[in-house]
Amino acid sequence: MNALKLYGKRDLRYEKADLPAIQKVDDVLIKVKAAGICGSDLSRYAKLGPYIEGMVWGHEFSGEVVETGPAVTHVKAGDRVAACPTFYCGKCNSCKKGELSQCEELTVIGARHPGAFAEFVRLPGENVMLLPDSIDFDTAACIEPSAVVAHGFYRTAMRPGAEVAVMGCGNIGLLAVQWAKVFGAGKVYAIDIDYEKLDIAKQVGADAAIHSLEKAAHEQLMDLTHGRGVDVAIEAAGSPITSAQVFALAKKGGQVVFMGIPYDDVKVERFYFEKIVRNELTVLGSWNAISSPFPGKEWRATIHFMNTGQIDVKPLISHRLSLREGPAVFEKMINREGLYGKVLFDPEI
Repeated sequence: MNALKLYGKRDLRYEKADLPAIQKVDDVLIKVKAAGICGSDLSRYAKLGPYIEGMVWGHEFSGEVVETGPAVTHVKAGDRVAACPTFYCGKCNSCKKGELSQCEELTVIGARHPGAFAEFVRLPGENVMLLPDSIDFDTAACIEPSAVVAHGFYRTAMRPGAEVAVMGCGNIGLLAVQWAKVFGAGKVYAIDIDYEKLDIAKQVGADAAIHSLEKAAHEQLMDLTHGRGVDVAIEAAGSPITSAQVFALAKKGGQVVFMGIPYDDVKVERFYFEKIVRNELTVLGSWNAISSPFPGKEWRATIHFMNTGQIDVKPLISHRLSLREGPAVFEKMINREGLYGKVLFDPEI
């Protein structure tokens, strides 16, 4: 089959790969219909390289069941499905406590198991979920990043009517705007340095847009909230700069949730650090998208709210490409050649 394999930093190749086959009684073989580029993929491509040289890459996807092992009963050949790409060990203390996202051996396909930037992928049956007819393959390929955002919101103490600030309006931030509303936010403030992204944020539900190059984000937010700040501040940009600035957005006693991953040292100026102490902030990390019972409420909720239309990813999708275009588009994205939202690969074109 055709696939994208990551060999090293900035070394992604469109090549042939072995076709996966059913090996265990609970395996499911899936024909990939849509696979998305994750923000973490860009960092691994540009800065980190693969876990295993030449691994078939990619972990956000949807597809159609081709074959199942004899123990699989909840899906069958021909079914439209999404799949959680994550593996947990089930043996470490975190897993025994049901805190699966904290598993000591947590990994995803595309890292140490063949991934979804390919024509076919194999996963255990418990990872595979049937799609309702209302959710198309492109939307379903975004279930995983949506579940990542939901996981972060489930960690908060949000109450209906809360005010939320989302720093960074990439795909995670734009999903965070929508999840904030699902969780009952009264007002959502979107923050970015790109006017086009802010326009999309307002399209998907943000009540106010803050362009943080015009004036410091916290100063604009304080003007809008009459000096209070917000109940929950979401860091979704994953940059070292915003990872410090986000502390100035939350009100006294508020919460800060880190959903972005800054692949560099974060240097926090005294002004921002003192906000944690003086405002008695709760700072939450959020990792992956799973909980117990696996794959978790994040996945069930995402499918539900995509089905109702309250989570709408269509405004986020900017490109639909063939796998052979993969190496070129990764270069363009890291070089910021054009505006890229959610980029999907279709292995059939």
